[in-house]
Amino acid sequence: MDDLEFRRRILADPNDNSAEMIEAKNSSLVNRKLSDELLQLDTKLEKALKVDVPDDLVDRILFHQSGQTPAKPKTTRVHLAIAASIAFAFGVFTGQFDQIISNADVTRSAEATPLGQIALSHVHDEAPFIDTIDESVQLSQVNAKLKPFGTELASLPGHVYYVNHCAFGNKNALHMVVDTPEGKVTVFVVPEQSPAAASFNDKTMAGVVMPIQNASLIVVGDKGTDMQPVAKTIKSELQWQI
Repeated sequence: MDDLEFRRRILADPNDNSAEMIEAKNSSLVNRKLSDELLQLDTKLEKALKVDVPDDLVDRILFHQSGQTPAKPKTTRVHLAIAASIAFAFGVFTGQFDQIISNADVTRSAEATPLGQIALSHVHDEAPFIDTIDESVQLSQVNAKLKPFGTELASLPGHVYYVNHCAFGNKNALHMVVDTPEGKVTVFVVPEQSPAAASFNDKTMAGVVMPIQNASLIVVGDKGTDMQPVAKTIKSELQWQI
């Protein structure tokens, strides 16, 4: 299930707990955050729209249908309660909806930026989840994840802590965290070829993007570390299927 389909279904039904939706929710921090926000919004709306029914509501309706008017109508409190509930619900929904739209805009903007900038954003977003993981991944597991890209590694570049597929902009990519002589780095294989090799960085991280066949190899590590040797080593170990 791609990101667009997931957003469409979770917006339509935040309580959709089908197997494929649960898998999609757990596939990334962004999806889990969106799901949690919508569930919270659903709960707030339900609470906001619960208005106590006056004890004499039935009598008022009967009086109205019979053309009579109660001696002392007391509808002001009910109207104010309903108005307040609607105003509150609208405010909650507007705030949450703006946040959802904002998140979507961030995603669309990310898709329009260079691959390196998407990689930096992805590493920062996933850090709280990925940094504590050590699955001691084997070569066969890495190659199983590389198979959809038409390639495999002859050998591992170092100890692999984590490997999986991930949403990378509007594409699905390989996401691998590996220990190398240059330190712990994050590796992406993205099915989109960059025009040329290029370096990129932000305040804390740096990386390199390198074209490979019909894809791109991206390596991200700590700022001040040269990622070129790691990228070249991994590129030399990739064996493409004919």
